[in-house]
Amino acid sequence: MIVISSFETLEQAAQRSCGCPIPGSVQGRAGWGFETEKFALTRNRRVGLLHRLLQLAVLGYLLGWVLVVRRGYQDTDAAPHVSVITKLKGVSVTRAKDARSRLWDAADYASPPQVGGGGVTALLFCLSQSPSVLDGMCTEDVDCPVGSPVVHGNGIKTGKCVMFNTTHSTCEIYGWCPVENNTLPRKPLLAEAENFTLFIKNTVNFTKFNFSKGNTLQTNDPTYFKSCTYDPFFNPSCPVFRIGDVVEAAGETFGDLALLGGSISIRIEWDCDLDQSTAQCQPQYSFILVDRRYNFRTASYYWDSQRRPYRSLMKLYGIRFDISVHGQVPCRWKTLHAQSCLAFHQR
Repeated sequence: MIVISSFETLEQAAQRSCGCPIPGSVQGRAGWGFETEKFALTRNRRVGLLHRLLQLAVLGYLLGWVLVVRRGYQDTDAAPHVSVITKLKGVSVTRAKDARSRLWDAADYASPPQVGGGGVTALLFCLSQSPSVLDGMCTEDVDCPVGSPVVHGNGIKTGKCVMFNTTHSTCEIYGWCPVENNTLPRKPLLAEAENFTLFIKNTVNFTKFNFSKGNTLQTNDPTYFKSCTYDPFFNPSCPVFRIGDVVEAAGETFGDLALLGGSISIRIEWDCDLDQSTAQCQPQYSFILVDRRYNFRTASYYWDSQRRPYRSLMKLYGIRFDISVHGQVPCRWKTLHAQSCLAFHQR
């Protein structure tokens, strides 16, 4: 059987089938020939159906998965520049024996960040205080080499072994007296802190598309932020969070954290599509309990009339809020739609 290609005559096909040189062919003009592909038509419905199914599968993958699901036609910026500012508000009065009657406001119970970064703040509502601590001699621990620090104690050994009581002796140390008071009150000092509020102002900037957005509602009402409270369903645009609601959203009760403190992570997610209206670009908040204990120490120093140093040591317990911001914004390829994202969100 002789198969004739679309560019051959019957004579040329016969010569090719017998291996004879063809005038003007590749053999005749080496390097100057032109080749065409040969196609065979198979009249079989099963083979044809399989062929079309494979074509539809490839087309469905490209349209359904790559373009619709994975949005392969879009470019993405997943590294936003962020800014976070926090403010705690609330007033409380304590009448505990140790602290006496005292008015507490944000200047007293709001702690500055304990680590680097502006997304960390702490609400303090319990303290263990050792007032008027004098720099003097204490008697603790055992073994007395001069200048040896007491790792689990409270000072430096003087080298003297002194009587602790009528039956025991101990090493004399040089340190702050009396030692820290680790006794905690039975209830939190600031039990009303459950109704305090945390204001979070967050701004993100996706430099790849020159797009910026904040979590505060653009309003002309100056009293809006003083009266609103965040609610994920009824008021998601208000950035003022009630402390009790944050603790509850993290899966804990305020009473359990109020005595020994804890750490809560507040995660802000910006997952927007710049091919849609920027009014739909709103942050999503999530709250996660990280630790059930949080405390740190601070001291105030002063001197008496004889120039002897004193200090007031306080061990503070509270809730630490770690605020992290994440996000990504997809947008159409600029090669297909030149400056489409920039033009869209600047309208």
